[in-house]
Amino acid sequence: MRRNIAIGLTLALLAFQAGATVYYSKEEAFQLAFGADASVENQPLFLSEAQTAQIEQLAQTKLDSQLYTFYVGKRAGQVLGYAAIETHTVRSHPETLLIVLSPAGELEKVEVLAFHEPPEYQPPARWYAQLLKNPLETLRLGNGIDAISGATLSTQSAVASTRKVMAVYRVMLSAGAP
Repeated sequence: MRRNIAIGLTLALLAFQAGATVYYSKEEAFQLAFGADASVENQPLFLSEAQTAQIEQLAQTKLDSQLYTFYVGKRAGQVLGYAAIETHTVRSHPETLLIVLSPAGELEKVEVLAFHEPPEYQPPARWYAQLLKNPLETLRLGNGIDAISGATLSTQSAVASTRKVMAVYRVMLSAGAP
């Protein structure tokens, strides 16, 4: 009996890992975002209650914490852009995205770093490309961004994470931010 339970648990663990795909490490993600010769600085942001409320209203999603981290890419002292690594649960397993903004806060890149749901739930790269250059105000499914049958939760999660990153940037880092 114990042997059967051990075998069952081992098979379940292997089955879970079989659906999990990690595409890029954190270091590789920063190279994707800013290039191999860029320096990357960690920029932690401590949000007040008012800032958190403003970000949640703009993003139309909840923040998990009042601590948020951006990674600032620089070359020769010039800011190349801002990146955030967002991990969220899609259906029952996590997805990790790299979301890159220009120095002006424009969405430049969304890359899947890891996807632990079954592969058929993952949108293709061309779907993520639809998100680029959309301002925060119009970044919504059905507003020039197509939903994908069979990957509805994945697309909703990706849009919510992207909106969150753009809202944090606007409130905390843009030229008009306090």
